[in-house]
Amino acid sequence: MSGGWVYIVSNKPNGTIYVGVTADIRRRAHEHREGLVEDFSKTYGLKRLVYAEEHASITDAIRREKTLKRWPRAWKVRLIHTLNPDWNDLYETL
Repeated sequence: MSGGWVYIVSNKPNGTIYVGVTADIRRRAHEHREGLVEDFSKTYGLKRLVYAEEHASITDAIRREKTLKRWPRAWKVRLIHTLNPDWNDLYETL
């Protein structure tokens, strides 16, 4: 089994956020940027990859995603600020 990623996308600094999980962060970030999937992120224009963390297995990534989704928004915002205080789009760094 291969690794996985937990990521957060947003529409602007301190804007709406979405927590997701994927085995292919480059493909998934591209899908968000281009609005290729009809979901919450497309509805709210969440195209900016503001946070990503790699995990050894997709199972670990899914477990972490479920944990983050239960967190209060303030905790998620603080997590983004620890690695990306300016909420830059990390897509180009992948």
